Amino acid sequence: MSNPKFTFTRLRYHSGDWDTDQRMPSNILNSLIEYTTIPVNPQEKVIELSSDDIFQQPFCYLSGHKLVQFDKQEAANFKMYVQNGGFVFADDCNHDIDGLFAKSFEMQMTALFGAGMLKKIPNNHAIYNSFFKFEKGPPTTTFELNGWGDDLVHDYLKAIEIKGRIAVLYSNKDYGCEWDYDFRNKRFLSEDNTKFAVNIVVYALQA
Repeated sequence: MSNPKFTFTRLRYHSGDWDTDQRMPSNILNSLIEYTTIPVNPQEKVIELSSDDIFQQPFCYLSGHKLVQFDKQEAANFKMYVQNGGFVFADDCNHDIDGLFAKSFEMQMTALFGAGMLKKIPNNHAIYNSFFKFEKGPPTTTFELNGWGDDLVHDYLKAIEIKGRIAVLYSNKDYGCEWDYDFRNKRFLSEDNTKFAVNIVVYALQA
């Protein structure tokens, strides 16, 4: 399940809206080039969750605002992928623990892996130290503070762990929108907010 170059792979699923935050992948790829020695493909790749192409990628991204309801093949592929070493970063664009994406995605995870498998991870988890150090756990996003979600700052991420490693990382923090800007504008930030994206990718590739 490896390629010589890292490819930011987005999952297209039949329900909901999967095509969010279109500038974000280029921004993350720029950060990987800037901070790491990981070779990258310069273009995002979009693949069908129902396609066998998923099994060729070590990292996949899934997001949306609306309903997540996998069809039979999508569900089978998702489960097989993560059980065989794949990594999915799922990000709720509504940043809302009671929203449609959040509720339906968590229901899908329960249906596939069982109740209680999707759990809060501690803020000292290895993913917060895989490259940069985040001593307080997941960095807060501006969307949590100013957005249309549940008006809460989520001080945790959730994950499904398989054999001691994160297989599905799940965020209500809307990192996709937080990182959805032209990478050349990072020079205007006091701190590069994509550094946690680097941690996620490095963890996914090492795990």
